[in-house]
Amino acid sequence: MSRTVMALAAALAFLPSVVLAHTGAGSPEGFVHGFAHPIGGLDHVLAMVAAGLFAAHLGGRALWLVPLAFISMMAVGGILGAAEVKMPFVEAGIALSIVVFGAVLAFRQRLSAVAAMALAGFFAIFHGHAHGTELPEAMSGLAYGIGFILVTALLHALGIGLGRVMSAIGQHQSTRMTQVAGGAVTITGLAILGGVL
Repeated sequence: MSRTVMALAAALAFLPSVVLAHTGAGSPEGFVHGFAHPIGGLDHVLAMVAAGLFAAHLGGRALWLVPLAFISMMAVGGILGAAEVKMPFVEAGIALSIVVFGAVLAFRQRLSAVAAMALAGFFAIFHGHAHGTELPEAMSGLAYGIGFILVTALLHALGIGLGRVMSAIGQHQSTRMTQVAGGAVTITGLAILGGVL
């Protein structure tokens, strides 16, 4: 794992205490609920780790642009959800994001950084909307939002880290491992989409 990824993970691990130390950021309950919400569902976890793997697979500028696009548009989706703006096919969009990210990895597709950002950003809106609509009424929207954005960044970092570890093993093995991981993610996404999981 590269030093950059390890430094990012360490910084993100210490961020909750920094966030909660600021007055006006909202209640710790809101932050904790927001942080826990994405990791409570297999669909969110898989999509976010797969997005990190996708970024690692593309490399270069995509390594940080893809997670940035995902997190930015997820925040937009969260605001829409919290504001009770209706959006169709949210659950299908979340499941489809898993299928698509997995398929890109399984078939070793190379996208430009801009296309990858657009793809990640599009699917992130569905994830954000789901998080936003489940904001408990009594909780701070800001603290809740910071929580789910932070855990998303950590899951992306995990996916990037896994991708970097796989690429360090060697090109042939790395290609195989990425394809197998992508195939497993796609199959799981299809099962979620079909209501099996």
